[in-house]
Amino acid sequence: MDPLDQLDQLSKRLASLIPEPLQATQKDIESNLKSGLESGLRKMNLVTREEFDVQTAVLRRTREKLEQLEQRVSELEASKSSS
Repeated sequence: MDPLDQLDQLSKRLASLIPEPLQATQKDIESNLKSGLESGLRKMNLVTREEFDVQTAVLRRTREKLEQLEQRVSELEASKSSS
């Protein structure tokens, strides 16, 4: 589910908890709640799942390359010391 849709749903649920006399301003309250939630989440420096998955894949490839390079260095050191 889209994070913005989730924020919309959350702000609507929170706004529905408002007492009857204040529900006339419900749309305004929903808008303010949504803005407040978005602002709070932005300050938390969160990343999307897609960004996280991309960085995880990059890290995995980097680790594999590092292991290959470590193996190669070990082989070169072994051949140098046996010469």
